[in-house]
Amino acid sequence: MSKSDIFNIVHKRLENDLPHYLTYHDADHTKSVIERSIFLAEKERLIESDIELIKVAALYHDAGFMLGRENHEEKSCKLATKELPDFNFSKEQIKTICGMINATRIPQKTHNIYEDIVADADLFYLGTHTYEYYSNKLFQELRHFQPKITEKDWLKIQLDFLQSHKFHTKYGIEILAPVKKTHLMKLVKKWTKLVE
Repeated sequence: MSKSDIFNIVHKRLENDLPHYLTYHDADHTKSVIERSIFLAEKERLIESDIELIKVAALYHDAGFMLGRENHEEKSCKLATKELPDFNFSKEQIKTICGMINATRIPQKTHNIYEDIVADADLFYLGTHTYEYYSNKLFQELRHFQPKITEKDWLKIQLDFLQSHKFHTKYGIEILAPVKKTHLMKLVKKWTKLVE
């Protein structure tokens, strides 16, 4: 099988095999992370062969959810390690891909520009006007696992998360971070009203 086949094959599996209650971590999320990874990689003027590895990491970054939610990044890496040799990826390339997958683990820790890109692509929405839409999708998903979670609990989780999160790429820092700050200020106002 050629390297270009991999996207259709894995994406089709994500559409069919991801649990229905994953309202945020669905096949559309993966597609969006791939697109944003390409966008950020091009902003960084990376070469085509590097972009190819970044796209594959983005494709697999949440594939582990097909095997379960806990440590899904680790499961994603195991899947990639098992499947990618069939598509002619070398051990070295797979190691680089796994590094990028692991960079999406929260809290994010990155070690190179490739990991910076996939980490920022994964949480790109934090710095866009779609923040509320995706935040609500994530809340719905979380409710499946924690039925007792309240809107107030979710507000606190989001507040803490946005305060601790940092973008890594130049584009993330210069363009996305200021927008994320406006979302954070809104959450702070909401929280202040709630606890007064």
